[in-house]
Amino acid sequence: MSEIEIGRGKRGRRAYSFDDVAVVPSRRTRDPQEVSVAWQIDAYRFELPVIAAPMDSVMSPATAIALGQAGGLGVLDLEGLWTRYDDPEPLLAEIAGLDEATATRRMQEIYDAPINPDLVTERLRQVRDSGVTVAGALTPQRTQQLWKTVVDAGVDLFVIRGTTVSAEHVSGRAEPLNLKRFIYELDVPVIVGGCATYTAALHLMRTGAAGVLVGFGGGAAHTTRTTLGIHVPMASAVADVAAARRDYMDESGGRYVHVIADGGMGRSGELVKAIACGADAVMLGAALARAVEAPGRGWHWGPEAHHPELPRGERVAVGTLGSLSEILEGPGRFADGKTNLIGALRRAMATSGYSDLKEFQRVEVVVAPYNPA
Repeated sequence: MSEIEIGRGKRGRRAYSFDDVAVVPSRRTRDPQEVSVAWQIDAYRFELPVIAAPMDSVMSPATAIALGQAGGLGVLDLEGLWTRYDDPEPLLAEIAGLDEATATRRMQEIYDAPINPDLVTERLRQVRDSGVTVAGALTPQRTQQLWKTVVDAGVDLFVIRGTTVSAEHVSGRAEPLNLKRFIYELDVPVIVGGCATYTAALHLMRTGAAGVLVGFGGGAAHTTRTTLGIHVPMASAVADVAAARRDYMDESGGRYVHVIADGGMGRSGELVKAIACGADAVMLGAALARAVEAPGRGWHWGPEAHHPELPRGERVAVGTLGSLSEILEGPGRFADGKTNLIGALRRAMATSGYSDLKEFQRVEVVVAPYNPA
């Protein structure tokens, strides 16, 4: 792979964002109604390849249930407001009303309240009682503390999500989470990430994870690139991790690990290109935060925005565009790719002649940088 000389002492390879690539139609087209966008991870089948990001602005127990009933997967942030407060609604309203100058500091204060294990159990019970698939997310730092509470509450899918998650975390201060041993001893399928390179993904796959989250620093509410200088364009990241999946299948004798694109997909065209680059499903944050039902009330933020020592995210205004149903399956009212995400995916697959997601991963793509201005 060719590299670009940055200076005499440093070289780097060219990487591409979703804006830099485009899908190429083939010789065959299909009826969009005959296209399947369903996917399955472990024993759980979903009619939509959409996982909601575990963010307080996106997911509450009610919206997790609504997304599950629509055919997707809602993931609760088990370190968020819903597990810190009996009734977080007044605080969600307060966060939506904060002025920019005080937002970060006030959010740090709000999120300083301790996590209540009883509330973790209660929130997961609410989702489980609705009959949809139950998923909850912890950071690697909190997993050892709360995993038993989460599993005992009846979670179906366990998500370990951080800005960067590795299979080998080195620490001289505390015993780090041994992912391979943890996943091996757990009876629940685990989705873990983020990562953005072939090597990191391969190591995470070797831990026994059922799925790997791809991406960090690229979401609408992240400032990781400006704060830490870390960022990998998503088209290249997804394609690299898809290659790791292929090689791991050969290495393991056929074990398939699902690749889930996480971040940088605020519009339907980016969702389409994530699948085309090799993703099995996508994890959406800002796109779903625009729903009327979203707890953020037109605002979007992640856990990075209220980190007590080094915030590397921000609360951003995304607006409210329509119901969750309209955002997922339309009808769309504007030609901006922010509503009817699944309808756009179906039409792109049909226009390219593919009948399901696995086939669509083989679609031809071209490098075609796009500048809307």
